[in-house]
Formats: sequence, C-alpha cells, structure tokens
Amino acid sequence: MSKPARKRSLTDVQAKAIGRNIRTSPRKLNLVAQSIRGQKAGAALATLTFSPKRIAKELKKILQSAIANAENNHDLDVDDLVVTEASVGRNLVMKRFQARARGRGVRVEKPFSQVTIVVEEKREKEPEKKTARKADAAAGTAPKRKRASSKSKEQA
Repeated sequence: MSKPARKRSLTDVQAKAIGRNIRTSPRKLNLVAQSIRGQKAGAALATLTFSPKRIAKELKKILQSAIANAENNHDLDVDDLVVTEASVGRNLVMKRFQARARGRGVRVEKPFSQVTIVVEEKREKEPEKKTARKADAAAGTAPKRKRASSKSKEQA
C-alpha cells in the first residue's frame, strides 16, 4: 500500500521541471532565466543555445525536460508551448576557507541554485475577420480623402 496521490498544483495545460543543485549563484542564473520568460518553447531553446553564458547549457536541459514532460505525461502540443514561469531560488551554500596574509583565513561561499520552469500550452488565435471598414478600404469603395493643395499650404 502506498501513500495517496497528492493533488496536482498545476492546471491541465501546464507541465514543469525542476533543476536542483545547479552550481552557480541565483543572481547569475536569474539573468539567463529572465531572457526566456514569456517566450515560446522553440524560441527559448534557440535563445539558450546561442547564449554566451555558461549556465545556459544547464538551463536548456531543464527546459527540454519540461517540454518532454508536457509531451509525454500530459499530451500537450509541443508547438503551442510557452514558458510561463522560470523561477530561480537559492539552494545549499558550501563554505570554504582561503588562506590570507598573516595566518588569517577568509570564508569563501560557493552557492548553489535551483530553478523551476513551467510551460503552458497556449493556442494561437486565428486571425479575426476584417472589419467592414477595412474590407471597404481593401475593395476601394471607401470615400477617399482629398489632399491639401500646395496653394492652401502656402497661404497658411
């Protein structure tokens, strides 16, 4: 017998992936995560692929995991996925000491981070039908405005 299943915290059109113990500070990781928030999944992958930051490679793996979760576990369409949330948090911090002058030592902190990426399926709306005015303008039936003559400009 096992524990009862926990209620799902996300909606039916969302999937997430969590990356833990990422060896960089949350501040540096948030700079990269900020660049993909609100983007379509394909565009976000392209952004991370060509990012000069070292940590972008790890963030790309986590995004690919979130996309795979959406596709395999929740039957969502990969082409309609959008990165709705990319939150960065602090994880453990290793404390080390570095030798300094006169026999002293200073504490060096080596921070770790964790990131949560949530992707959501958002279907694009089909283009709306042209309004009557736009349709008239396209057909050439709308009244044309008169241009101001050069004489009236000179008099003014």
